[in-house]
Amino acid sequence: MNDLILTNKDQFPTEEVIFSHIGKTKTHWESLFKHIHSEHPDFNEEWRYYNDGKSWLMKVTHKKKTIFWLSIIPKTFRVTFYFGDKAEPAIMESAFPDEVKKDFMEGKRYGKIRGITLVMNNKKNIEAAKKLIEIKLKTK
Repeated sequence: MNDLILTNKDQFPTEEVIFSHIGKTKTHWESLFKHIHSEHPDFNEEWRYYNDGKSWLMKVTHKKKTIFWLSIIPKTFRVTFYFGDKAEPAIMESAFPDEVKKDFMEGKRYGKIRGITLVMNNKKNIEAAKKLIEIKLKTK
């Protein structure tokens, strides 16, 4: 996590601050959030500074369910989804690249969940994030 950017507790991550760090991937940011705001207007976005990681993270939720976590890294941003074993069939049967499936299957477990992290530096990962949102909403 040493590649995180937003480590100043006193500087709230406004769009201006975020865009100054993510550069050309601003178009991916806009694409992802345009999708979220149009398809899932009931999602909530909350920035919070976390002392354990010494950085700002955005948590995107639907009611009480966390959909994904977002962090700003050099020149882009990444989103991380956490899934329980019930999501495994949907992930494995999806059109995700084998690398994503392998990372999920072999990923570190945090209790009963495993994560999938996408670095949002290409359109393919934007589409994968949209699909992961749908899987997250369909699994308990």
